[in-house]
Amino acid sequence: MGGSLSRRTSGFPAELTSFVGRRDESADVRRLVAEGRLVTLTGPGGVGKTRLASHVAKQTARTFPDGVWLVPLAALADEAFVPHAVTDALGVRNETGRPPLDVLVEHLRGRALLLVLDNCEHLPGSCARVARTLLAAGDGVRILATSRHRLGLAGERLYEVPPLPTPEPAELGASAAEHFPALRLFADRAAAVLPGFTVDEGNQHAVARLCRRLDGLPLAIELAAVRVRALGVDRLVERLDDRYQLLTGGDPASAPRHRTLRAAVDWSHDLCAPHEQLVWARLSVFVGGFDLAAAEAVCAGEGLGATAVRDAVAGLVDKSVLIREERDGQARYRLLVSLRHYGLEKLADIGEATTARRRHRDHFARLAAACEQAWFGPDQVAVTDRLRLDRDDFRAALDFCVTTPGEAQQGLRTAATLWFHWVAGGAWGEGRHWLDRALRAGARPEAALTRAMWAGALMSLVHTRSTAVLAGADPPHGVPPADAELPVPAPPPMPPDVYGTGRPATTVGFAVLTRVELACTLVSRGRAREATALCAEAAAVCEAHGEQWARAWALRTLGLAHWSLGEYDRAAEHARACLRLPYTGHRRQSLARTLDLLSAAEALAGHAERAAVLRGAVDRIWHDIGGDPARPQGTAPSCPAERHARRALGDQGYERAHRRGGALSRDDVIAYALGTLRRRAAGPAGAPDTRPLTRREAEVAALVARGLTNRRIAETLVISQRTAEGHVERILVKLGFSRRSQLAAWFTARSG
Repeated sequence: MGGSLSRRTSGFPAELTSFVGRRDESADVRRLVAEGRLVTLTGPGGVGKTRLASHVAKQTARTFPDGVWLVPLAALADEAFVPHAVTDALGVRNETGRPPLDVLVEHLRGRALLLVLDNCEHLPGSCARVARTLLAAGDGVRILATSRHRLGLAGERLYEVPPLPTPEPAELGASAAEHFPALRLFADRAAAVLPGFTVDEGNQHAVARLCRRLDGLPLAIELAAVRVRALGVDRLVERLDDRYQLLTGGDPASAPRHRTLRAAVDWSHDLCAPHEQLVWARLSVFVGGFDLAAAEAVCAGEGLGATAVRDAVAGLVDKSVLIREERDGQARYRLLVSLRHYGLEKLADIGEATTARRRHRDHFARLAAACEQAWFGPDQVAVTDRLRLDRDDFRAALDFCVTTPGEAQQGLRTAATLWFHWVAGGAWGEGRHWLDRALRAGARPEAALTRAMWAGALMSLVHTRSTAVLAGADPPHGVPPADAELPVPAPPPMPPDVYGTGRPATTVGFAVLTRVELACTLVSRGRAREATALCAEAAAVCEAHGEQWARAWALRTLGLAHWSLGEYDRAAEHARACLRLPYTGHRRQSLARTLDLLSAAEALAGHAERAAVLRGAVDRIWHDIGGDPARPQGTAPSCPAERHARRALGDQGYERAHRRGGALSRDDVIAYALGTLRRRAAGPAGAPDTRPLTRREAEVAALVARGLTNRRIAETLVISQRTAEGHVERILVKLGFSRRSQLAAWFTARSG
């Protein structure tokens, strides 16, 4: 929200190792990105295309007001999902089922941003089509792609990423390790496993020979470097030479770089224990990250116990085959793309590909069922985050079902089980895609499909009707609509002991959603008083179960009923109760809908400026996530709330307040809505007036005014450099500055 999108990077993983060399290459690619709108980095696997693209994107972030965004494509098997991957990366939500490419075109029009499409080579047709369409959406869109092959579009600029330079024997000397990035990379990675290791005059000839043998390919060098602790440099070179001679028949000139990498990976594989080799192969069915429980579910069995799997995972981490990452205190693992493809080859060689993919599918089908049961309860946010982490592997599991004979029924069941993920996560278009594909593949309709389709239709209906009520005539509504007297069915009875924990969560959840839908129907038909009891009952059941998503809908519908009755203070009260739910702040769609209701209540209660500020925040959120699905594209909102606020403030006053709301961060707009956002008091006499800034931001501004770099600011405040950079960027956005010098001058003027 607000300025937080400006000059930021999104989706790029934290770099666990240092970026070595590539100064000239980085400058060349930055120049190409500045000159052309489509730049493709090409080169063999392992040469460092992704790392270079990520580095350049972060270096150029300040050039793009709407940010730089990573779109990882390696995990996709279906070309139809390239547009979905872009919407996921941009945080755009498609709740309507419209083609995702159409949603993207609308979203990108008028924006200035850089998209990094990473690993395009296995999806050439779709990547080219998406790139062509998005570049046509607006002049401010630029694309940096990585691929082993060009995309083949007009205006595409190619840059072949070279290997790291390696020295010939005559070029070695006391400072060779500083001048040749290949040696620096080896030294850096070797020191990570053997502290204190350096490239010096005693070992530089051996290290240089190894780097030349590996053609300067970064991935190959990194795989070799982790063996230093076990073998030492000389033995390492000797054994790698033996492997390379076997592969190439002794003629290095006959080996292109892809064979060089193959030699390094083969050699690394041979040095793994047999159980590590087997686990490597079986883990290759994961297309994204995974935890230890998932690894055991897929890899254990047929002579390999859970303990052996855990030992193998630890060993593969030590050998840099697996990358270990921390996510919310939990360890997760992933294979680099080249090593995953290698593992898939080995899996096919031993005849286990289908078996492993079926185990993978079964694990994620069980996970989907467990998440559905946990959804209507206190773990809702955790379930949401878990499904987002495993999104690529759910797609892989569903793809297996719809492309493998005899598996379509399980695919339909799993996709339908995830109804809450598609509906609540704003991804109903993708959910429909999988359900339709399963049906086309031969699946038969069943109860799970009916439940999923009902949930999707119900929530779409509630949102559409709520929006229509807020956009209609000024309440209270004196003349009931034409369909007011049409019968509204009674809700199904609540299950027995609905406030206890013994009932299936899905049964209780669907009973609650039915009441919310019926209540919204009653409000839309001018019978709001009848709706309040249904909403209150639904909200109470949700509260008893610790559930928040359906509770937010119930509270908003209850607020809508009071708004329709002209009881604006009570409507605002229920909207604020909704804002206090952590889930509402966590999901931008829910936040936008709640602020929309609160803005309408504030406007008709006579608080015009608050209404305009909140409306600005609402419009910014929908702008950021692809638009309000209940409004026709390209239409300007027209509602009683805006009309009242404009009359009270005048057009200029309204627009000024509206802009202020659009510039608020998510936390600040929630605090503003709840009445807890306060202007910071000016300091004592002689202190700078930094009221627009938080206390921490004022500290950072003072250090910028003293001329400190982001690294020095981080050291002074004992924070990470990335955090310091974020503070500086937010301050610049908040104050409307584009340069640090402007910030320094502003702070100094207030210090005088």
